[in-house]
Parts: sequence; C-alpha cells; structure tokens
Amino acid sequence: MPIPNSIESLLNAQQISYQLAPAPKGLNNLPVGHEQYMRDCGAVTSMILGDEIGQIQVLISADSLLDLAAVNRRLERNLKAASPDQLKQFCTLHSVSRVPAIPKIGGFPTLVDKRLLDKQQLLLESGDDEQLITLSRKDFEQVLADAMICDIAQPLAPLEQDAPPQNDSEQILGAVRHFTERRVRQRLEETLELPPLTDTAQKIVTLRVNPNADVSDLAQIVETDPSLAAQVVSWASSPYYSAPGKIRSIHDAIVRVLGYDMVLNLALGLALGKTLSLPKQDPEGSPSYWEQSVYVAATVEGLVSAIPREQRPSFGMAYLAGLLHNFGYLVLSEVFPPYFEQYCRLAEANPHLSHQPIERHLIGITREQLASTLMSLWSMPEEVVQALRHQNNPAYDGEHHLYAKLIFVARRLLAQEGLLPGPKLDVPAPLLKSLGLEPDKARSAVLNVMESVDELGEIARQIGGS
Repeated sequence: MPIPNSIESLLNAQQISYQLAPAPKGLNNLPVGHEQYMRDCGAVTSMILGDEIGQIQVLISADSLLDLAAVNRRLERNLKAASPDQLKQFCTLHSVSRVPAIPKIGGFPTLVDKRLLDKQQLLLESGDDEQLITLSRKDFEQVLADAMICDIAQPLAPLEQDAPPQNDSEQILGAVRHFTERRVRQRLEETLELPPLTDTAQKIVTLRVNPNADVSDLAQIVETDPSLAAQVVSWASSPYYSAPGKIRSIHDAIVRVLGYDMVLNLALGLALGKTLSLPKQDPEGSPSYWEQSVYVAATVEGLVSAIPREQRPSFGMAYLAGLLHNFGYLVLSEVFPPYFEQYCRLAEANPHLSHQPIERHLIGITREQLASTLMSLWSMPEEVVQALRHQNNPAYDGEHHLYAKLIFVARRLLAQEGLLPGPKLDVPAPLLKSLGLEPDKARSAVLNVMESVDELGEIARQIGGS
C-alpha cells in the first residue's frame, strides 16, 4: 500500500531515498498494535502543538516523553497539544490517519529531539497505521534541513521503573515537600491534608468485617445517605442490568437485582469517590473520572465471570477494585493542585504514553502510589490496596495479584477500543493464561461494555451530577 500522496510528494521533492516497512504480524497473523510496535522499535512519532501565535510540529522517539516545559522554555512560548478537532482537521486535509513524522507536512516550524540523530537508521510515522517509512540518518538529516534540533524529550524506560512499594510513603513525603508549601508532619495522612472517611464509608467498612451482617443492615446504612441511596437505585434500575419491574427500595435493589456483595462494594466505592472533589479540568478528550471507573468495573465484572469457577477471585472485591482503580487521580488533583494543570497539558502532548511516566517525570510519584497508601491508611481491604498499587505491573505475583492483573487487562482492553485514554497496547498472552482467561472471552467482556456504553455512561453522569 503506498504512503499518502502528500508525504510521497514531499519526500520526492527533496530527492529523499526511502523504503516502506509494513507493520509486522503477531499472534494469529494479526497486525501488531500500531502504538505497541512504534514504541517497541523506537520509531519517530510526531505531535502538533499550538498557542495564540500559531502551531509547531515536534518529532521525538515513540519510546520517550515529550517535555512540554522544555519546548516552551526553548521557544519562550506557552504551547500545548492541538485539540482533537484540530488534529482531525489536519488528518482530513492531508488524507492521513495520524500526524506523519515528516517536517513541513503542515508547513509548521519543526522541533526535533536531538536523540533521534544518534540512530543510524530511523523508522518514521507515515500517517498510515499499516506501514512506517525507513530512512538512513543521512537522509533524515536532509529532511530536517530547516528544523530546530534540541533536547525536548526524556527516555521512557527510567520513568516506567516502578519503585518498591515499601518506599511509597517516603517518596510521597518527598514529593509533598518539594512541590507544596505544606509543613511536613509526622503522620502521612496529616501531611497530605486529605479529609477523613465519611461516616457512611466508615459504617460500610465496619459492616464488611461483621460476619453477622445481613441485607437489612446494609440497606439501613445506604438509606441514611440520600445521595448514595439514589445512586444505588439508579444503578439497579439501569437498562444495563435489565431488572424486571420497577426498583422500589434499597432492599429490592439488593435482593432482586444486584446482590449483597455487589451493593456493599458498590456503596463503598461510591462513598469513597465522593470523599474528594472531582478535578475542575481533565486532559482534553479524556473520559470523566466516573466514566472510567464505571467502564473498568463493568469490564472486570465480565472478566471475572469468564474465569473458570475454581480459579475465580471474589467478584465483589474485584468489582470494588475496578471501581476505585483511578482513585489516585482524585488524590493527585487534591494534593498537587498547581501541578495538576501541568499534568493535563503533558498528557495531551504525550498521547502515546500512559499516565505513570508522565507523573514520575512531573512529580516523581504516581497516582497508584498515592491511592494505595491512602487506602491502607483508611484500613481498606488489602485486596484493594494491592490491586491499586500493582495494577500497572502484569508481572506482579504477590498477595492478591489476581485483582491487580484483572484491572491491568480491563484497562488495556478498554484503551484498545478508545474508551480509556492512553496508548493502544497489547495484552500479554501469558497474562491471560495465568488468569485462566481465553482471549476470545476476554474480548467478549469488553465488547459487552461497548454495546452498553450509553447505559454505563448515563450511570456515570448520574454519579457525577452532570
């Protein structure tokens, strides 16, 4: 398949010798995910940034992070990533599916990370997912004739290196000292200046460890919180659960539709989510906090159902972990408000990366470290603490590893379908096997969520109050 005409004309006009490299085939002779392949081979990727002055193009390696602050310092501007609408307009104009890593394609000034010139041969984003452009360094330098070469990216590998969990508290305290004016106290929860658990959440936590608790006890707790009660009834009444007849009470929602375990963990997840305020802004184009929470919880629900019964973890605990998987996002915005806006701009400028390396680059810790530490301080179930902390590590094999792996798989599957932000990366086959999941059944779980995205989105909007 030829490259887009606009790219071919530009290269031919500069008499650049190039070759095309088709996307490799992976499992079952299917194409390897484009973003996965770009990252694995360190191909050159391109972004468009803009401000009131105009737009520029930047070229970096796909296995690195674009340092937006370095770009703005170099140009003395206030650039941020082009909006989704602007990118769509660009791609339509040039008949491409992505921004090609070819300078001058849009007539913009171009910045190039200096590390690209260390390579003898380069693979470049062509604008077409099925193939890349191969150039020698000499030809690449010729393409960059009018570009500005500078240090604008950070290698990804160090930023993805996870710290041992036992160092989390020390790292969090160090980040707070460095990035805030708050006085460092002896206790971490005081240093973070986060609110205590709500009365409702405390009652549910107490109920969880009471072996004699029953449906009436749970219904009574939920009914004393009008907002929570309305959300549980709304959840049970959703077309997603196809409950026969009208839901008339919390007791009805528990006994006839959702079940005790489901409502217990759902109520706890909703109560915790209401403990912190939602950020006033999100990275542009990103689903809301509650949309992401509901999508992951529903996908985890489907994955657990697909696991053979003898290997299946606790359904309710898995659902709770899925619902709370992004709780650290709320903590991040609460603890580091001046830097949260910077995070949003960096996430927009690095759509090829997940949030962890961006957060390590910006503040030195991740939302997972914040969330799991706080959950431990709040005496949440250890299954949830470990699931949140290790959800990005498919190799984690410690205590309660099944819950962490389920979230990892759910997030990868949802990102592949564009329902979660971040790159579209593969789900390792050995990971699915370790969970007892067949690939087609895992795929079915996310397809079911996609078919119900309107119903789930409505649930998320009701929770978020929008």
